[in-house]
Amino acid sequence: MSDLEDNPTEIKLFDGSQWTVLCVDDEPNVLSSLRRLFRSSGYRFLSAGSGADALALLEREAEAVDLIISDMRMPNMDGAQLLAEVRRRWPRIIRMVLTGYADLDATVSSINEGQIYRYINKPWVDNDVLFSVREAFERLALEREKTRLEALTLQQNETLRELNASLEDKVRERTEELREANERLKRGFLMSVRVFSNLIELRGGHVGGHSRRVADLARKLASALGCEARLCNDIFVAALLHDIGMIGLPDTLLTTPTGKMNGEQIAAYRKHPVRGEQALMALDELRTAARIIRSHHERYDGQGFPDSLRGELIPLGARILALANDYDNLCHGLTTGQRFSADEAKREIINAKNKRYDPKVVDAFIVLTGAPAENPTDERAIATADLKPGMVLARDLISSDGALLLATDYILTEGVVLQIQEYERIEQRPLTLYVRRTRLTI
Repeated sequence: MSDLEDNPTEIKLFDGSQWTVLCVDDEPNVLSSLRRLFRSSGYRFLSAGSGADALALLEREAEAVDLIISDMRMPNMDGAQLLAEVRRRWPRIIRMVLTGYADLDATVSSINEGQIYRYINKPWVDNDVLFSVREAFERLALEREKTRLEALTLQQNETLRELNASLEDKVRERTEELREANERLKRGFLMSVRVFSNLIELRGGHVGGHSRRVADLARKLASALGCEARLCNDIFVAALLHDIGMIGLPDTLLTTPTGKMNGEQIAAYRKHPVRGEQALMALDELRTAARIIRSHHERYDGQGFPDSLRGELIPLGARILALANDYDNLCHGLTTGQRFSADEAKREIINAKNKRYDPKVVDAFIVLTGAPAENPTDERAIATADLKPGMVLARDLISSDGALLLATDYILTEGVVLQIQEYERIEQRPLTLYVRRTRLTI
């Protein structure tokens, strides 16, 4: 449920019967499935079996159609061509496309040419389709409300020329209404970005919360570096969506730490910043964020990708995002498969200063998060056979599949020691644990 539904004081957005959906597909069974899906929604449903039929229908009923969902692959006129023509002739109609992972290039084309609002993967999940359509209509309702209020404000300004100064209070009231409508629209847009960010993370599975943590740290760094509010917001949005280019990557690649990828996997992985930029460039609000996403794997020394940019030629937002992203990856084992403590991750960042990272960004990061502890050697490696009750873990104990077994500072008991030794026997591989040289005092 959206925030607008939760708050009864917000605008009543719409009644489902007010909206008309046009679905275009050359397969009758697909149209039948979509008709059944929307039957209970209250929307008016129209269908067409080809791009030409859809255009003919819009010639007659364009004013009634609010949203069009087109299949990508159709004979004679594909989805990208149809949506580009709809955009040219009826730009107010919201455009969505049905596509498969194999159609990534064609999907990017439809985004660029037709400026689609959303693309839906085949096979689709019914609730996801209904949610996307409802979200589109909510946004359209807000835009219509914004347009209405703007027109009303213009009318009030015209009336002011005929009335006396006592009407200034009414003008202020209308202006405030318009400001609130714009704020609602901004909140709705940011909510859509957050939802899409969550969907991207569901595609990766193992990185839950990664984009949110990176976005929070990146926004704090941008503010600490004196970036203006608009750039801080663009950096925040870019951080939320920085992995959007990974949507088309295989599942096996998404679950492989970058430090363990082979040559073929690395080549595929390095394409995701460009694909991320391409997916967002058609949206005016996200163009700055798209450029940041393209460059967030560049290195300060020029050894990064995709463009081998160096130093100040890398957008500041990308330099900030690079550090925030790598720090979270290190802390959660997404780079090497081994989790680093916060202090260990900070030392890695500091060691890469002037090489991987902008020194100004590194300095701001250390001021913001605090310098790492000066004594990193209060630990020793130990085999499971030498474990003793009362020992304190100096590092997380991680299973072979990346799950956290025991956390740092856990005090071993006799029973836990026996469980660790039994786990090693079952895994049939030696385990090395790191324990503190000195025991914790309570």
